Amino acid sequence: MHFVRNALAHAGKGQRQMVLALINTAFAQETAEAASAQWDVVADQLASKFPKLAVMLGDAKHDVLAFMGFPKAHRTQIASTNPLERVNAEIKRRTDVVGIFPNDAAIVRLIGALLLEQNDEWQLQRRYMQFEGLQVVSDNGFIASQPSLSSLDSYTTSWDTICGYWNELAHAHEV
Repeated sequence: MHFVRNALAHAGKGQRQMVLALINTAFAQETAEAASAQWDVVADQLASKFPKLAVMLGDAKHDVLAFMGFPKAHRTQIASTNPLERVNAEIKRRTDVVGIFPNDAAIVRLIGALLLEQNDEWQLQRRYMQFEGLQVVSDNGFIASQPSLSSLDSYTTSWDTICGYWNELAHAHEV
């Protein structure tokens, strides 16, 4: 969204709808390869009338289309900056309440606590993305090795594993 807004600044008011429609054709593609090819076509079409915009499209291609490498179910969430904007608004709201901080450490403590709280909420209460859907893009095997929490059996197995590690750790410190 932010890139598109910046790109439209290079077009006149009368041509912004046309430029927007052309750029959006790349986002409507099913695969990353098709989106990349369409992006190039759009940049070529706009090059004669909007040379600065065509250069901007060429420079930003890989950054703007990076989300296309993820599963289609997650693309909307990855492309959106809404969660980040929500966190930034909450940080601003809480710092405005305090007003003046006595030192930098106080700011770090407040914002750190807020970010930890947000992290816990995203991990436990409202998962932004499910591990199962991200297994496709996991290169290091970490996501694939995580236990699925979709069934009680796997949750119980994970809990048993955690308890086993905890008991081993406790016995190691007793000796």
